[in-house]
Amino acid sequence: MSGFMRTRITEMLGIRYPIIQGGMQWVGRAELAAAVSNAGGLGILTALTQPTPEALAAEIERCRGMTDQPFGVNLTILPSATPPPYEQYLDVVIRSGVKVLETAGNNPREFIVKAKAAGVRIIHKCTAVRHALSAERNGVDAISIDGFECAGHPGEDDVGGLVLIPAAARKVKVPLVASGGIADGRGMAAALVLGAEGVNMGTRFCVTREAPIHDDIKQALIAADERQTNLIFRTMRNTGRVLRNEVSNEVVGIEKRGGASYEDVRHLVAGARGRGALETGDTQGGLVWAGQVVGLIDDLPTCAELIDRMVDECRERLRSGVTLFV
Repeated sequence: MSGFMRTRITEMLGIRYPIIQGGMQWVGRAELAAAVSNAGGLGILTALTQPTPEALAAEIERCRGMTDQPFGVNLTILPSATPPPYEQYLDVVIRSGVKVLETAGNNPREFIVKAKAAGVRIIHKCTAVRHALSAERNGVDAISIDGFECAGHPGEDDVGGLVLIPAAARKVKVPLVASGGIADGRGMAAALVLGAEGVNMGTRFCVTREAPIHDDIKQALIAADERQTNLIFRTMRNTGRVLRNEVSNEVVGIEKRGGASYEDVRHLVAGARGRGALETGDTQGGLVWAGQVVGLIDDLPTCAELIDRMVDECRERLRSGVTLFV
């Protein structure tokens, strides 16, 4: 694949194609991020996948040994009784010279000021237009708007991308990235037509040869259709979308009985248990975070193959348009 696509996102990030790999816990490692960046997109390392800020610094250097293209770091900031040392992770990003930070969850203004003072571009993930506007006021450089189809936490408004993307594009002035429900060039073309200037993909990049997860998990994602996800934590107002399996079915069952608290499901949803499933290939052994887009995934390409064909298909769809016969 030669050439490039020009949007405000590609120009801001210094990449050939407006395709960003989402920051995913346990998955956003150097192998995947470098492969995406080498293919012309923006790879993302996940800060909290690394046990310490020092380990993140080492992972950044490992990624630099695999690519000379831009890549970023995801830092998800969530309320916790014993929070990780978020600012120390941010300091590592700054000291390491990484110039793109994907943030999610809370977005403390002081972190934005500190990162921007060091020349770091901030892409903040939101699930609602009102949150996007708040982040824009706080100074982020781009918004990644996450539709209800997405893996992870889609918020509590239940608005799909077909409405959420143009709703955000009407009001947000900084560049907009569409996230959730995108797996191919058709989805990418649709997102661009709806007002986005780039796309973010998580689940689709999990099903690539370079993704550092067990092949049995990848095959389970390929085998799933668009109906085979579960929404967990609904009753706790912290909705998450995961692959339907024995563990997530059990969580949903506990919630349906009523009055469930996080402590009632902690043993099922523990991060270590999910990590173990990804690493051992135990498809029923822990949570596997996945979006409805599994229904559009039916093969296991390299990141370069995936991005090349997405760009080709996107260009073709945008060129051909739609002919109406009356």
